[in-house]
Amino acid sequence: MSLLSQPEAFQQALAAWYTTAQRPLPWRTEPSLYKTVVSELMAQQTQIKTMLPYFDRWLKRFPDFQTLADAPSEDVLKHWEGLGYYSRARNLHKLAKEYVALDPKPSIAKEWQALPGIGPYTSAAISSIAQNFPAAVVDGNVVRILARLTNDARAFKNNGEAVKAFTPTADAVLNTQTPGDHNQAMMELGATVCQKGNPLCTVCPVLQFCEGAAQGTTDGIPNIQRKATVQVQIDRLWIVHDGELLLHRIADDAKQLAGQYELPATSHFSTKPTVGKALATKTRGITNKRITETIYPLTSEPSALSPQPALIWIALDQLDSITLSGPHRRWTKELLKAHSAAS
Repeated sequence: MSLLSQPEAFQQALAAWYTTAQRPLPWRTEPSLYKTVVSELMAQQTQIKTMLPYFDRWLKRFPDFQTLADAPSEDVLKHWEGLGYYSRARNLHKLAKEYVALDPKPSIAKEWQALPGIGPYTSAAISSIAQNFPAAVVDGNVVRILARLTNDARAFKNNGEAVKAFTPTADAVLNTQTPGDHNQAMMELGATVCQKGNPLCTVCPVLQFCEGAAQGTTDGIPNIQRKATVQVQIDRLWIVHDGELLLHRIADDAKQLAGQYELPATSHFSTKPTVGKALATKTRGITNKRITETIYPLTSEPSALSPQPALIWIALDQLDSITLSGPHRRWTKELLKAHSAAS
């Protein structure tokens, strides 16, 4: 059965499945426009299971647009700590400020796109889910579903190119009567059934419409080229002195991790530090970079160093009041525990 020749049958099968299979997420069980906005920005670049505790903490501190708009930026970033991609938090804060000032409020996808951090996908999601506006969402999950359903093996240079190619198909199969539920059902299907590496075709509610499954080609679809992984090595210093830890504050205009603290790199000093045996070697990923970070203890007196202005001593009992990057928060806790046990 062809997807495009039977859009209503596809919509009905998808809707029936979603009614019983949807996860009881907090922005679904007690929906609101504000919760939809927050959940959509949090879900960018982050899996649902990872963001749930952050969402709960965020709502307790910032329960509505006005509270968020009135909050200091440091508090906003602190409550985002650990989620990564902090530009989302800054955009959400700016969005709240602009939203409370707007009259009238945005109600269609195009109007939402005028606000910070809101692109075509997010504007369609917010306006359809919270305001019943007929706009189809198209993200990686939806691209994967539509590519498999239509057995489209075209090669795409990147995800943006694929999104553009499948948007007409998403529009064609959108249930305009219940666009919010339809869009959430598509996202849910991609997240729980039509998965990237292991599609659960035997339990798929729309299997009868899937040409890729019929041809046995789902594993190679969609065909999107990925950026090559870049390996990066950084040597960092662990310097505790008189109850304080030396940290590096990343510039406010930096493209990544702006305004956050991390352990200083050896490159942050004009004189080469004298170090001992490595305390730990850690890895993390940022976009297509795979970063290996080796942390060394300083063996000379801190006064012998020539630090840059961005290096700041933070009292150990004040570390919870600043925003460390997620990985460095975890690593710092581990090293402080070891430091305490050794002293």
